[in-house]
Amino acid sequence: MYTLASEEKTTMVLAYTHNMLVRGEAVTKDNVRVSVWMRTDGAPNYIHLLNAQILVFGGGPPKSLTYAEFFLPTQDVVVFHMAPPNNEALDYAPDEKNRSMDTVSVLLGTFLFKGKIRYSSQTGVGSTLEVARTAWMSLYEVDVSNSILPQLAMHVPMLLMRPWQVSFGM
Repeated sequence: MYTLASEEKTTMVLAYTHNMLVRGEAVTKDNVRVSVWMRTDGAPNYIHLLNAQILVFGGGPPKSLTYAEFFLPTQDVVVFHMAPPNNEALDYAPDEKNRSMDTVSVLLGTFLFKGKIRYSSQTGVGSTLEVARTAWMSLYEVDVSNSILPQLAMHVPMLLMRPWQVSFGM
């Protein structure tokens, strides 16, 4: 089993790919803000997880796997967030001018993420999605559900998603 270095910590996270849900303790440096980690230059090529629980989706009921140590390719991750009740400060200033929030539904496979998207008041959601060149976009006050697993329901203050790999409904 992996032993943490003196400058490392673990944080329980959930990572969603096109065919998996992975829950585990992400190994990071002590100074990393895990909620925005994927946006930083310090994001790894592989997310190193301890005590990983994986649900694999595709053809039939989801298959459950567990690993003491798991390395998930970051390029495969579409949605990422800290597991409740963990949270950190949000990544925006609430009093920022010319910004609006609207409720959206984000679809990824059998997952539904209902939350709020933040965008420029002068362009609107559609234009923001069209011109945004960001690899990761935030969604706030999100209710997560899954059509195959109704018992899997949670609320998270913030998550990161790859906007070009999900669909948006308003």
